[in-house]
Amino acid sequence: MILSLAPFDYLILFIYLGTLFWLGLRKSTNDDDYLLAGRRLTVPLFVMTLVSTWYGGILGIGEFTFQYGISNWFIFGFPYYIFALIFALFIIPRLRKHTYTSLPDLITQRYGKTPGYLTAFLVSVLVTPAPYLFIAGLLFSLIFPGSSLLWAVTIFIISAFYLYKYGFKTVIQTDIIQFMFMFAGFAILMGVFLNKFSFTTDILPQLPETHIHLTGGLSWTYILSWFFIALWTLVDPGFHQRCLAAKDSRTARKGMLMSIGFWAVFDALTLMTALYGRALLPEADPLYLYPLLAEKFLPVGLLGIFYTGLIATVMSTLDSYLFISGQTLGYDLLAQWYPHGKPPRYYVRWGYAITGILSLILIWYIPSVVDLWYTIGTLIIPALILPVLFAYGNRTFSVRSIVISMAGAFLIPVVWYMISIITGEGYPFGIEPFYPGILWSILILFPAALKKPVENESERS
Repeated sequence: MILSLAPFDYLILFIYLGTLFWLGLRKSTNDDDYLLAGRRLTVPLFVMTLVSTWYGGILGIGEFTFQYGISNWFIFGFPYYIFALIFALFIIPRLRKHTYTSLPDLITQRYGKTPGYLTAFLVSVLVTPAPYLFIAGLLFSLIFPGSSLLWAVTIFIISAFYLYKYGFKTVIQTDIIQFMFMFAGFAILMGVFLNKFSFTTDILPQLPETHIHLTGGLSWTYILSWFFIALWTLVDPGFHQRCLAAKDSRTARKGMLMSIGFWAVFDALTLMTALYGRALLPEADPLYLYPLLAEKFLPVGLLGIFYTGLIATVMSTLDSYLFISGQTLGYDLLAQWYPHGKPPRYYVRWGYAITGILSLILIWYIPSVVDLWYTIGTLIIPALILPVLFAYGNRTFSVRSIVISMAGAFLIPVVWYMISIITGEGYPFGIEPFYPGILWSILILFPAALKKPVENESERS
């Protein structure tokens, strides 16, 4: 399937891509700028980079809303607002008291090197840019010749190129542009729909009954799994990175609270446009709902802005996660295992290459955005959530208890998941993989948390 864009629409897209290249060619910076943008983020910059980074799976949002209606907001919106609020009120004040550059660095300082290495491995999987490379490849293959996989490789090269010199500072600068495009695009599409159709008389009667129920016809065990996966917010390296890059704790907290409001607005835009799409294009491929709506209802120029907004929404998350994953694999792992006295950016750049290869393998194995989200979240979150949250407290844990907790809380869901793949009969006992993983972590760490601290520094390894 190829969408029909006019030359002027392509021009808008090329201007956007050219701007990314220009930012990537600017003068290189010092290591603090490369990793944390000099720790000088103001509230507007904080909000634009955090909000834009959170929506890379835009085609998945359209697909899920097409199939399950407003449950999209109940599953992918509401719980994230709650956990983002918890992050702002309770974690940011503690986070800013620590001097570290990443989550693995925090865990290393609190628990020791081995837990730090495990965290680095888990974080590198958690923030894999695979879902966003997959979506970017699809979007480019709709308007240019070539397969989606070929375009995924191309977009990875483009993103790694403009991150190469400037690192996280480039992420911040590109996020400003991407923030503007993503909101402008969906505001335009929503405005056209409101002008042409009445939601109550033209759209609502055409929607399946389940689409106006919070659950969307989904089981509560499945919904609760997604609610638990929303704990992702509390351990998301992107959140931690931006809060550490803010100029102070007050800036980070204010920025987080304002971001929740912008997320709510963008969620409303994406939800409503997808509901219009479900009624107006009931036979459409759900994955391509937004591009098909834009092609059908937007004129030349506005179509270019919207399509560029779609791509910008994806690439804002792609470049952020590519950088974090590259930093984690390169700086938090390679630099520790093979120290050569090189600057951090040297290792981060090697991390980009490793991340790209692993992401392309994931795309080949799980070619679905929602499935990638669910699989990654349900396998990784149980191992990270409690060790990270406890790291902000005063309780001390032995290296052994943390390693056993993290390893078991990861391996048990992996085995649970593999059993369902091998047997083809679903998960054992009908239980989602997240639950046995988090139960293991609770059973290991809560008894240790209740004991009197006995650990000393010589225990760390």
